[in-house]
Amino acid sequence: MSPKMRLLAFAAGALVAAPAAAQQVTFMTGPQGGSWIPLGGALKGMWEKAVPGLQITQTPGAGIANIRGVDEGKAQIGFGNSFSTVDGLEGRAPYPKKVTKVCQLANLYPQYFQVVATVDSKINSFADLKGKALVTQPKGNSAEALTEAVLKLNGLSYQSLSKANFQAAYTDAVSMMKDGHVQVFTLGTTAPASAVTDLASARDVKLVPVDDRTMAELKKMNAGFNKLLIKAGTYPKQDRDVPVIGYSTHIVAACDLPENTVYQMTKAMAANIDSMAAVVKAIDGVTPKDMALDIGVPLHKGAAKFYKEAGAL
Repeated sequence: MSPKMRLLAFAAGALVAAPAAAQQVTFMTGPQGGSWIPLGGALKGMWEKAVPGLQITQTPGAGIANIRGVDEGKAQIGFGNSFSTVDGLEGRAPYPKKVTKVCQLANLYPQYFQVVATVDSKINSFADLKGKALVTQPKGNSAEALTEAVLKLNGLSYQSLSKANFQAAYTDAVSMMKDGHVQVFTLGTTAPASAVTDLASARDVKLVPVDDRTMAELKKMNAGFNKLLIKAGTYPKQDRDVPVIGYSTHIVAACDLPENTVYQMTKAMAANIDSMAAVVKAIDGVTPKDMALDIGVPLHKGAAKFYKEAGAL
C-alpha cells in the first residue's frame, strides 16, 4: 500500500469513534411491591441511554441496606431515605460504623410512614399497638427501623407485641393482613401505595395518625423527619386527612463514581422528570432546585457540577 493510501486509510479509520469503554454498576432499589423497583427500571433505561458504555444491574434492596451496600462497595448507586442516610453519616444505630463513601445525587419525592390497622383491631394510636400482631419489613429497611423507634418512644418494643413479623415483600405482608394473621402493617413508601390500596379493597382498614409528642421527639432525634398529611380519599373509605411521619426519598452514588458519569446521570434525570413521574406520581413538578436541596448528605462532584450549571446551587 502506498504512503498516500495508508494515510487515507488512517484518516478514514480516525473518523470511526472508538466504542465507549463499558462501565458496569450495580443499582440497589427496594422491596417487591414498592415504588423503588419500577422507578429503578425507568432510571436504568434513562441512564444507559444518556451515558455511553454504562451498564446497570438492578438488585432489590432497602433504605439502610442500600446505604451500607454503596459504602461497602457492593453497589455504586442506591435509593435512600433522608433520615436513615443521615443516621449512617452520623454512625448511629442500626449502622455498625460511620458511612464515609456515600454522596448525594438527587432528592426525588416525599415518603410517608404508613401504619395501617384493621378497623376491628381498635388501634387508634401508636400506644394501642401493645399486645397486637404486627408485620413490617426485615432489619435493614428504613421503615422497620422507624417502626422500632416509634414503639420505643411509646414505651413499647417488639417484645410488647403479641407477634412481630418481618416480610421483605409488601405483597406477603398484605396477605398476612387479609388472612387475619396480623392486625397492623407498617411501611414507608408513596401515598397512595398500591399494597395498601389492594389491602383496603379486601379488608376494612385505617391509617393510624402520628401524635404531636412522638413527632416532636423524632424531629429532635433526626432533622430528616417531617410531619406530612395523607389527604382524605387517598385510600378507599378514608374520610379524613391523616397526619403521618414523612421523609424524602433520594438517590445516592459512591463518591468515587466518575464525575462525568454522575454529571450525565443527574442531567438526564432533570431532563426526564415526566418519565419518572409516570412511574411515581409524586415526582411530578420536581425541579433541579428540589433535587439539589441540602439534606445533610454531601453532594457528589458530578451532581454539584450539573446543579451549578442549572442555577440550582
